[in-house]
Amino acid sequence: MSEVAPLRGNGYRDTWCGDVLPARVDSEVRVAGWVNRRRDHGGLIFIDLRDRTGIVQLVFHPDSSGAQLFELAHKLRAEDVLSASGPVVRRDPETVNAELPTGEVELKVTGAELLADSETPPFQIEGYAGDASEDVRMRYRYLDLRREQMREALILRHRVVAAMREFLDREGFIDVETPVLTRSTPEGARDFLVPSSQQHGSFYALPQSPQLFKQLLMVSGFERYYQVARCFRDEATRADRQAEFTQLDIEMSFVDGEDIIEVNERLLAHVFERAGGPKIELPMRRMCYDEAMGRFGTDRPDLRFGLELVDLGEALRETEFKVFRSVLEGGGSIRGINAGKREMPRSELDGLISRAQELGAKGLVWAFREGGGWRSPTAKFLSESELTDLNQRLGAEEGDLLLLVADQRQVTDTVLGQMRIDLAERFDLIDPEANELVWIVDWPLMEWNEGEQRWDSLHHPFTAPAGEFDPSKPGEARAVAYDVVWNGQELGGGSIRINRADVQEQVFAALGIDAETAQARFGFLLEALSYGAPPHGGIAYGVDRIVQRLSGAETIRDVIAFPKTASGFDLLTGAPAPVEEAQLRDLGVAIHKRKLAGH
Repeated sequence: MSEVAPLRGNGYRDTWCGDVLPARVDSEVRVAGWVNRRRDHGGLIFIDLRDRTGIVQLVFHPDSSGAQLFELAHKLRAEDVLSASGPVVRRDPETVNAELPTGEVELKVTGAELLADSETPPFQIEGYAGDASEDVRMRYRYLDLRREQMREALILRHRVVAAMREFLDREGFIDVETPVLTRSTPEGARDFLVPSSQQHGSFYALPQSPQLFKQLLMVSGFERYYQVARCFRDEATRADRQAEFTQLDIEMSFVDGEDIIEVNERLLAHVFERAGGPKIELPMRRMCYDEAMGRFGTDRPDLRFGLELVDLGEALRETEFKVFRSVLEGGGSIRGINAGKREMPRSELDGLISRAQELGAKGLVWAFREGGGWRSPTAKFLSESELTDLNQRLGAEEGDLLLLVADQRQVTDTVLGQMRIDLAERFDLIDPEANELVWIVDWPLMEWNEGEQRWDSLHHPFTAPAGEFDPSKPGEARAVAYDVVWNGQELGGGSIRINRADVQEQVFAALGIDAETAQARFGFLLEALSYGAPPHGGIAYGVDRIVQRLSGAETIRDVIAFPKTASGFDLLTGAPAPVEEAQLRDLGVAIHKRKLAGH
């Protein structure tokens, strides 16, 4: 039986296509759906009829169906909408389709009605639409969603969200909606702004997250809140990011970080069990932020393979090689990866250098271990003892390919962290069946933004410091924060929040938000914190990312019903689009076209 409830029955159908099973043999049923495929065998016409539960084979015979119905079957084409009735019969043994749950039976049509005909689709619905570009699929998304792969992705999404709600309801959480029209606050990305027709020159912002509202709900005494919330960020899209996305938002009162992690481990285990994901062993693995950055160059490490980063600064502290020496004297770092025994022509090695430069490095040193030294253009600049020490630190054996980057620490981490993934994919080092989930904990509260010459929050400005916060040493403060990472992809992250107005003001000041700006933007929060705010914290998950990972989809666009393109365009509806001049006048908005460079 299908996973959906039996039908009540009406003039269109009384049975799902997927429920026409051997137990229904000799019974009369009526089904309805779309023509998936038509096969004309001369004396017989076979129609595969599809609804959301599956496919059933219909048989039109000129004798049992009658001339009129047989003529109708001749005219049917793919994606026509049909209602058909008749007895369920067993197929001949040699015609059984073992790949279909309904493959042992067929419907011998004695009645049928064409409910709607279809134009020829722009791409094939049956099977994989590999002949269609993603742009065409998104332009005709309502057809793309008829494909089994897309249908199953959205059904999986439903099961994931249903499992989340089931668990949280059982744990005493309350589902509360928060506003979609709110005020612009700095949360790390550009806001989508909505002009007010009532207050010309003033704007709402679409929420990047319900962060402040869920904290206010904790002040309000709700203690356990959740919401499956729509969130918006006006930024470039990518494989795992859209301008609008769905977030599971959770907040709890009278808790510490351990409480939140414990509840969320059980939540993930429950969702994965319900949605057919991998079994999660509890408690889950944990890794400190500094260890993740040191070993993998990223705060979302993929733990399914090695190729760990190694710090080489100590081995080269006294080096005479000017490139390395100047980097170290400038406060930078030299880090490397042992890529294992590889054979690469010079053209491919040059490609690695180009890739490193593309990622932000000034260059890349490559070397192959030969004997006690290196085969590398850089080898002549290094002493024998330095090469020996480097080989030892990198665990280099004969024939191993070694890759080094010398730059500021953030650059070496970014470059080698990504090249580590590139190499693993290139050399098939990732076990596709492996699943590694890990909590990244013990985060710094802030990081220095060299370009802007200021401190930035690693999570957000409302994250609680671990212990007392010293405003004179913001770079030394740690945060009670945690992210959950699955195979190198961040699924969710959160923190304990600041629940004292004085501490929140100190953190704002350290971030360069003066008292006047803090009052203007966050006065309502600071005031709320002065009325008895409990210790509280929470987490938010990217629902799209979880479903993408569970389904094995290449991008989150394949698990969203109506996604945007990489440039944020909706090919189905044509949004964003110009609006009438009268609408702009009502809003008090004027459009000024940007000048193009060179004009």
